[in-house]
Amino acid sequence: MRLASATTLFFTSFCQGFSPMARNIVSSRTLVAGTSTLLREQRMAEKVLANAKFPDEWPFTESDLTRADESPDTVFYETPRLCYHIDDAAVAALTEYYGETLNDGDDVLDICSSWVSHFPKEWKGGNVVGLGMNEFELNKNERLSSYDAKDLNVDPTFPYDDDSFDKVTCVVSVDYLTKPKEIFAEIGRVLRPGGMALLSISNRCFPTKAWNLWLRTNDLEHVFIAGSFFHYAGMFEPPSCADISPNPGRSDPMYVIKGIKKA
Repeated sequence: MRLASATTLFFTSFCQGFSPMARNIVSSRTLVAGTSTLLREQRMAEKVLANAKFPDEWPFTESDLTRADESPDTVFYETPRLCYHIDDAAVAALTEYYGETLNDGDDVLDICSSWVSHFPKEWKGGNVVGLGMNEFELNKNERLSSYDAKDLNVDPTFPYDDDSFDKVTCVVSVDYLTKPKEIFAEIGRVLRPGGMALLSISNRCFPTKAWNLWLRTNDLEHVFIAGSFFHYAGMFEPPSCADISPNPGRSDPMYVIKGIKKA
C-alpha cells in the first residue's frame, strides 16, 4: 500500500470520532492549508501517532524519495547559510523543548547539523557531536565538542561506535534524507538502550531538495511519515509526537517526533 493512500485512510478513520466539521474536512482527498491550520489548532498532530496503523511492509518507492534537483548535495550546500530555517518563535519553542528534554551530561549527536543546534545556553552537554554537510557552518557551532562533515545521501552510515549517544537530534531536515531506512537504522545503532531520538519538523524546506512525497503531503501526514521511519527501523518503542507550535496559524508550526530505543 502506498503511504499517501495509507495516511488518507488513517486520517479518515481517525476523525470519525470528531465533529461533523472535522469529518467533512477529511472527506476531501487533500487537507488544504486552511484545514491543516484548523487541525493544528486542535493539537491533533499529537494524536496522529497514537495507535498508528502502519503498512506491514516498507511502503516507500524510489520515486517517493527522489527530488527535483538530483545534483550532488555537496554542490547545493557548498555555500554557507548562517541563518535560521524556521522563524524566531519556532526556534524559541524548540529551544524550550530541548531545555525540558536534554539532561546535563547527555552525549548528543546532532545530525544534519549546521552553525546552530538550538540547544539552550544553560544546558551543559557531555560529548556533543555535529554531523552535517558544510564544514564552515559546523565550525561556527559553539555548542559542538566535535563535528564531522559528510553527505549522508551518498553514504548513510554514521562514523561512530554502537551505543555512543544518549540523544540524537535532527532539526527540519528529515525531508532531505533520501535513504531514511538506513539513516534511522543508524540512529538506532548509535543510541544507547533507552536513548532518545528527537526529530523536529516544520513546513519550510528547499523544495528542489525535499523528496517528492514530502511535497505532496501536509503537516499531519509528515508526522505520520516521520513516525513510520522509527517503526520500520524495528529498534524503537512506538513513536510519539509533541506539537510545540508557538502560535498556530501565525508562526511556523513545530512538531517533534520522538523515538525511544528499546532497552
